[in-house]
Amino acid sequence: MNRRQFLAGSGVAAAATTAGCVTSAIGSDDPGSMTQTTHDSNDNEIVVSATGEATADPDAASLSVGVEASGDTAEEVTDELAAQADALREAFDDLEIPEENVEEGRYRVHPRRGRDGDPEGYEGRHSFQLTIDDVGRIGEIIDELTAAGADDVGRVTFSLQEETRDEIRDEALDDALANADDEARHIADNRGVTIAGTKSVETGDVRLDTVYLDAREVAEDDAADGPPTEIDADPVSVTASVTVTYGFE
Repeated sequence: MNRRQFLAGSGVAAAATTAGCVTSAIGSDDPGSMTQTTHDSNDNEIVVSATGEATADPDAASLSVGVEASGDTAEEVTDELAAQADALREAFDDLEIPEENVEEGRYRVHPRRGRDGDPEGYEGRHSFQLTIDDVGRIGEIIDELTAAGADDVGRVTFSLQEETRDEIRDEALDDALANADDEARHIADNRGVTIAGTKSVETGDVRLDTVYLDAREVAEDDAADGPPTEIDADPVSVTASVTVTYGFE
């Protein structure tokens, strides 16, 4: 069966994995070095800052969804929003989305103004934020919620569950440390010295780069009798940075 496919791309550019170096006791002739610190010559240290990256397929996602209404009175709009929100809640139950994964979002009813500034009734919106543990169901969920009357299906954010995030974080740190080791060895070889061991290691920022999709594009393209929506999300990346101080002789 043909399936409509939507590709979700990263919303944040992945950090570079190449290591930047900084030398101290052995000095640096390059004025364009990323960072430089000063130590006494008897410190015999090489200080390297490096980043690393690891990726994994997303195993968690969040989705914003809402209903909208307009009418001549605030009460009319409030009643319509309530009825539409109830229809969405029934759809949540039918989709077996746990209650703890459904968070009430923004609720607002306010006067609607025309181009000339004169009042033209009222309008309102009621939104929900959903947490989806099975990312393979995102397309199905968007289709069902659209059919249930959702007026606004917003951004889908793909991420990692805590356990997966911890594993990928460790891999990113391993990559950063390997990059630092390679850079330190290169500097030592260039200066004709030998790495004698690690004096200290300092970890810096660990960043999760989520992947997102504007689900409104999916909902607008949806046809009642069309094939089910299939969404392919890019891998989620984690970047980590370290600063390692090496002794040399």
